[in-house]
Parts: sequence; structure tokens; C-alpha cells
Amino acid sequence: MRLSFIGMSGTGKSHWSSRLVEQGYKRFCCDDLIEQRLQPELTTSGGMTISMGEWMGFPYEAHYPEREAKYLGYEVEILTEILNHIEANPKHNRNIIIDTTGSVIYMETDLLERLQRLTTIVYLDTPLAVQERMRSAYCTNPAPVVWRDKFNQQPNETHEAALARCYPDLLASRTHEYKKWADITLDYHLLRQPAFGVDDFLNEISNVYTVVEKAL
Repeated sequence: MRLSFIGMSGTGKSHWSSRLVEQGYKRFCCDDLIEQRLQPELTTSGGMTISMGEWMGFPYEAHYPEREAKYLGYEVEILTEILNHIEANPKHNRNIIIDTTGSVIYMETDLLERLQRLTTIVYLDTPLAVQERMRSAYCTNPAPVVWRDKFNQQPNETHEAALARCYPDLLASRTHEYKKWADITLDYHLLRQPAFGVDDFLNEISNVYTVVEKAL
């Protein structure tokens, strides 16, 4: 099967894509590949390395729009290269997993349609009860989150208050897009049951959605 995982950061995309490597899948982690291209900018003058989340920063910071655009530019390049690779090597790409970023739904429609044509898109969902924890985690240890037009700070509003108000809107808009593009949605709590393993994961996909080998 050729699979793509979509969903917010922290939903388990990297965990399950890494587990599929144990089953012989070839994994493409878009975040890791973006990080490689950003490496010169992630190294400080003192030789220390910062995370992509630290580099991108929060949407109220002056440098954020430029870095958001650069991140998205690399994301387009990398996803295009992965899909080119799949099409160019059909006999060697039967078991593929693409671990996309949370912002994949901001790619151009033709690129997303190509992803949908070449892979089965699996959405790892985010229930409402979990979203507040995700916001707190983002404020404490930010992942590189693309906000687009979903952040707007009101006069006299603190940064923290603006993030708390806007984050649910960001998640709601993304959830709509994730569901729009997904072939299958997997339940957040099911994936976190102690006895639920990688075989169960693959069986769940097969049971819920008859995976058809998509033509190249």
C-alpha cells in the first residue's frame, strides 16, 4: 500500500509511520526533509542548533510571515519530489508511507489531487477534548505551525490571549480540510489503546476502507 498520513502535529503521524518502517515500508518524513534544507538557518552563530519551531516562532513575531512562506515553499518542493519519485519507480514503490506536515492541506489543489491519486490518505483525527492540550503544548514548546490567516490579535489583547482565542479556529478550519482530502479517518483514542499495535493499525485501514492499489 502507498499511504499518506495527514493531521495536526502531535496526533501520532510520526509514531505510526516509524512503526510501518518495521513492516518494510519506505518512509518519507516531510518535516525531517524540510529541516534538512533549513539546517543552515537552524544553526546559530555560536554553533548551537535550534528547532524548526523556535526558528519559525509565533505568528505575532515580525519574522514569522517570511519564515512561514519559506517553510511552505520547501514543503511544496519536497512533496513534489516524493511524488515524482513514486511515479518514476512504480515497481519499487508498492509499500510507501508519506508522513506529511500539518500544513499539507495548504498546498495547491493540483498537488493535493496528485497525492490523493497516488496514495491512500489517512487522517489521524484530533478530538475536541485533546485540542486544548495541543494548544498548551504549542505555547510551551512550539512546533512549526502554519497559521495563514487564522491569527488576528485584537487591540490591547495579549499574545497569549490571542493564541488561545485563535487556535480553536485554526484547528476547526484544518479539520474541515483534513476530512475533505482523507480517504479514511482513524480514531485518536483507538490508536492509543495499550494493546493496539502496528498489525492492528494496518488491519483497521483494511477493515474500514478497502484499499485499492492506486494506479501510477
